[in-house]
Amino acid sequence: MTDKEPAENISGGTAGGGQSATFDPETAGTRAETVVDRLGEMYWTKTYGGRDAYECLVRTILSQNTSDKASQPAHDDLMARYGGGEDANSEGDIDSTDLARALADADQPELAETISSAGLYNQKSERIIALAQRICEEYGGEAGFDAFVRDSDPEAVRSTLLDMNGVGPKTADCVLLFAGGRGGVFPVDTHVHRIARRMGLAPADADHETVRAYLERDVPAAKCGFGHTAIIQFGREYCSARKPACLDDPDACPLAGHCDQIGVYPAADDVVDPSETA
Repeated sequence: MTDKEPAENISGGTAGGGQSATFDPETAGTRAETVVDRLGEMYWTKTYGGRDAYECLVRTILSQNTSDKASQPAHDDLMARYGGGEDANSEGDIDSTDLARALADADQPELAETISSAGLYNQKSERIIALAQRICEEYGGEAGFDAFVRDSDPEAVRSTLLDMNGVGPKTADCVLLFAGGRGGVFPVDTHVHRIARRMGLAPADADHETVRAYLERDVPAAKCGFGHTAIIQFGREYCSARKPACLDDPDACPLAGHCDQIGVYPAADDVVDPSETA
């Protein structure tokens, strides 16, 4: 599945290429929806769902406690060795189109070496193999697990995922969103957790699960997936943990009019976690 951006911004913004607007801040029902709609004028929409559920699970585990820059090569190397296809075959490695079965039988030290760029590679390799073995035992492999994630009750899927070792709420929600294509799922990573509290969309001392509850309550189900990816993009470009754009210039942030600046003190040139203000 490609992550390449489309040729046109189909989010409904001014660069929308004549597409009908999907996001309209003027008609939003809540402030959180207004924020997501404003981001919809700025960023590309994505297509949610369709990724292989186990690969999505593996990719999210690889991303834990590390950056995309570090986890992406680990994912690519893992897929080249264990994911089947011409690249794996030409290297003489495991030839399998079922990633779960291939990894269930993987040699742990070899897998750890393969994903070493992602950090915590011993722990992550052990978890990936254990998850693969469980998925093969309970669902017969990758196809059965895909069907479970896409077709079963979302709460049942989430509960099952959270019962798996190494799978936390964000990982479970990412699988529901990117593999299951489920509406109303708003994964909360560090960017979403920080920005929702900084803007006042959730209580300043809210934990990740409380932030998720507020956002899923206040953002329409069809916009939750986009809201997740767009807030991450916004956090990287404008609202970083230590140097938000508004710290030096209040007009530099495109969402300045929607933000409570909880924990941001431009006059003192200081930023603290929102929870420290609660």
